[in-house]
Amino acid sequence: MRSVRAGIIGAGFIGPQHLEAVRRLGYVDVVAIAVSRAEEAKAIAEKLFIERAYGSYRELLADPEIEVIHNCTPTGLHYEINRAALEAGKHVISEKPLAMDSSQTAELVQVAASSGRLAAVNFNHRGYPMVQQARQMISTGLLGDVYLLHGSYLQDWLLYPTDWSWRLDPVTGGVSRAMADIGSHWADLVQHVTGHCITRLFADLHTLLPKRLRPTKRVQTFSGRTNEVHTEEVDIKTEDEAMVMFETDQGGRGSFLVSQVSAGHKNKLSFEINGSKASVRWDADDPDQLWIGYRDKPNERLSKDPSLVAREVAQYVHLPGGHSEAWPDALKNVMGEIYEAIQDGRTGPMNGNAFATFADGHRSARLVDVVLESAHRQTWVEVPTN
Repeated sequence: MRSVRAGIIGAGFIGPQHLEAVRRLGYVDVVAIAVSRAEEAKAIAEKLFIERAYGSYRELLADPEIEVIHNCTPTGLHYEINRAALEAGKHVISEKPLAMDSSQTAELVQVAASSGRLAAVNFNHRGYPMVQQARQMISTGLLGDVYLLHGSYLQDWLLYPTDWSWRLDPVTGGVSRAMADIGSHWADLVQHVTGHCITRLFADLHTLLPKRLRPTKRVQTFSGRTNEVHTEEVDIKTEDEAMVMFETDQGGRGSFLVSQVSAGHKNKLSFEINGSKASVRWDADDPDQLWIGYRDKPNERLSKDPSLVAREVAQYVHLPGGHSEAWPDALKNVMGEIYEAIQDGRTGPMNGNAFATFADGHRSARLVDVVLESAHRQTWVEVPTN
């Protein structure tokens, strides 16, 4: 297996997580990092033991030795960097959302198709072993016909008026926040697990904190330190929570709640699928367990164990039963599939793989647009199919 040379653009919360995940693969050499200031880039590169530092993403894209770009910048930069990277002949792994809206993501799908390069978007929750176990159970008919899909994604990191992130600013984070940031994860995950596609929805969005205190200097996402700096009061236009009811192309019905202001929940993503034969529930707070419910016999809890999961799921399990695998391991699983495709010369996943493509990212952006439209019109809205 040959070594693959990669570069990371952006060094906030998620950039170092990409770095750690791909380094664990063993054959990916992250040789460069770029941020907007050269001196900061140099300091970060030294801290993370990265060979090269660039003060702009275009300098990194001009490096002929780099094959793969990890776009870990704020949402407002995703479109221009993803497009420029593909046009520079690089494979691209972008954080979600893929761009600011579905018109931009539609363009990126076309650019990716013309480039002949792999173009992936990071929906890392797909990589949890027990998520893949639920997917396998549904695809083989163990749940019967899927009736209901429901759950939530709850966080509390923006609970207080003093909490701040670039995601709160529509210029850098987009016109949707809770839905685009974490609702997109929930919707992508449940559609991936069930094979259903959301085709119609009704959404309600609400900004519970219409005014916040913005720091006058930059702070790190999830740092929890905004009360230590000078602030100014600003109006907030993006939603703190979203509630969505939906229908699917296979007759399923469902609902989900997403919130970034739910005290006590740090990163609680959960879903339950109810079928004609059985139900299944997964919760990121207890990621190695899968609850399976029945009508006529005792319910079960299936633990992550390479000897107990389906044969097709074993590739996602790297430790013996009783040894936890969680968020960083799910990210590593997704990155492993992406880099395996690059090694094989493929531009997309093989059947059954977990990683998401730019086409998936476009479908996610289109769904967010429809959620915003539904909330504005206060009516059911069809989700376009292209």
